[in-house]
Amino acid sequence: MNENNSPVIASEAKQSSMPEDDEISLLDILQVVAENARLLILGPLLIGLAALGWAYTITPTFTATTRIMTPQQQQSSASAALAQLGALAGMAGAAAADTYIALLKSRTLADRMIDRFKLMDVYKAQYREDARNALGGATRASAGKDGMITIEVDDHDPKRAAAMANAYVEELARLNGSLALTEAQQRRQFFERELAKAKANLVRAETALGGAGVSESVLKFNPEAMGEGIATLKAQVVAKEVQLASMRGYLTANSPDFRQAQQELAALRAQLAKAARNPPSGGNADYINRYREFKYNEVLFEQLARQYELAKIDESREGTVIQVVDTAEPPERKSKPKKAQIAMLATLASGIVLLLFVFVRRALQNAGQDPESAAKLAAVRAGFGRALKP
Repeated sequence: MNENNSPVIASEAKQSSMPEDDEISLLDILQVVAENARLLILGPLLIGLAALGWAYTITPTFTATTRIMTPQQQQSSASAALAQLGALAGMAGAAAADTYIALLKSRTLADRMIDRFKLMDVYKAQYREDARNALGGATRASAGKDGMITIEVDDHDPKRAAAMANAYVEELARLNGSLALTEAQQRRQFFERELAKAKANLVRAETALGGAGVSESVLKFNPEAMGEGIATLKAQVVAKEVQLASMRGYLTANSPDFRQAQQELAALRAQLAKAARNPPSGGNADYINRYREFKYNEVLFEQLARQYELAKIDESREGTVIQVVDTAEPPERKSKPKKAQIAMLATLASGIVLLLFVFVRRALQNAGQDPESAAKLAAVRAGFGRALKP
């Protein structure tokens, strides 16, 4: 019975001893580290010192910072309704800040900065796209929860870094003035275009009126008889139509203000239709028609000018002027390179690499002592040798 059980006992003893052979003990790790202590200590130190010396050769970079306040808009009829939605009003403020950051990163603003500071030569860029990429890498714009927008510019010249940061604010203000970002700005630009057209038409009508012959019988007509009232009504109708076209950009069709404007337009059209039933006749018809055209363009110009001035007042109330909180000044200390950080990272990285190296080398040495592992290593070397042969 003992003879039959002895092979089983021997097999169990062999299996129980196998995991112990495969395990790597803490003492083995400490032994490998101790045997390579000089390499693991001196190697990272030398590499760290070399990285520190290399950091001294890098041209220093200076960072200039400026802060601006996001334009605060007054509550118009549209924004007042948005404010009643609670959290959505805060989202609108964040969206406004994001809009100005997008403008700071726009190609138009980048090209203005490139031309202003001759950055093609500064960055030694062959193509304009390369200069834009270099400028984008040297510029950062971010918005905080307090509504402040921070602009940071990196450059090797501290004075140029400060000048570029301040120039970003100036160019942003210029670009903002040429764009319609708010309701009032959109209305102002709309009426500005319509006012220019009305002025040109008024000049043409005045020229045509001056070229008409005036007879003695014509001078006996008063302005009302020559259609001044009709011209005024016609101009008011067109002005109201222009106002409605502008209101469609920021009001819905069910808005009380929009519906009231529609009713006023319908009333003016009814008055115009009633007044136009008696057209001028006789030898004075040509002059009267020209006079009507002149009065029409004159009243239309006055109406549009009034709407234009109101839009400008609303635009100024919205506070679209960009306010500078902190003006960028030439930095006194460099921001890059951070020599201590470079040396520490180089030391740490080289220490990890060398530690892996000594453990891999020890593993290969141990594998070379086992015939089976040695044969596998020889096959691996042979495979790599064949692959690397020309």
